[in-house]
Amino acid sequence: MEAFEITYVTRDGSHVRDDWVTEEIPLTIEINGREIATLLASPTGLEDLVLGFLFTAGLIPDASAVRSIAIDDRLWKADATITAEGLGEELAFKRIYTSGCGRGIVFSTSLDLINRVKLPPGFTVKAPVILDLMKTLLSTSEEHRKTGGVHSAALADTAGTVITADDIGRHNAVDKVVGNALKQGVAFSESLLLTSGRISSEILGKVLRCRIPVIISPGAPTNQAVRLAREANLTLIGHTRGARMNIYSAPERIR
Repeated sequence: MEAFEITYVTRDGSHVRDDWVTEEIPLTIEINGREIATLLASPTGLEDLVLGFLFTAGLIPDASAVRSIAIDDRLWKADATITAEGLGEELAFKRIYTSGCGRGIVFSTSLDLINRVKLPPGFTVKAPVILDLMKTLLSTSEEHRKTGGVHSAALADTAGTVITADDIGRHNAVDKVVGNALKQGVAFSESLLLTSGRISSEILGKVLRCRIPVIISPGAPTNQAVRLAREANLTLIGHTRGARMNIYSAPERIR
């Protein structure tokens, strides 16, 4: 965060004060020396962001494929070394720039993969647990309180263990918690993903890539997200605030 002197105006007049503003950096990601993408992101949790992005984009099969991630915070560059033999010319250029703030990117191959996903039944969670987790997510981000300029995401289990992250892009926040969870060996199939932003198809694609059975937001889903969730048997929950929620797919997971 950075403080700026601003002019604050109300009906009663104006005065000068300091205001906190969230930071934004362009992070260029290279894999084995080859540039893959540049993400507009918050300058925190960048190793988690890179690991999560590589996984949810379908560029690595798991965390063990990554030998190292080096972050240069002067040039804002991430150098990742992976064990895979090259990425293929077609993959490097088949990018889709998404609807997410911060210019999100997905690769067409990852979208092809999620179209074949069908999540198994079995995982369930109580509705009050979801409401409590969302209340916690929306109230604990210090940067959001100070700037209003970041999204938050969290990965949680039914026992209340939570991994959280903030970023200017909601998709980046999701990748950060995914990357952190990959390093910890979290069981995605027994987890819930919470995001403060709307649920669109690229966010749903990241969740399906992880095989996370439930995604929850205080915002709205898009029609494509609902369609994908229903096809994949993923529980999609929107408009989660206070004591209410809308379940758009696979409601049998919520007790």
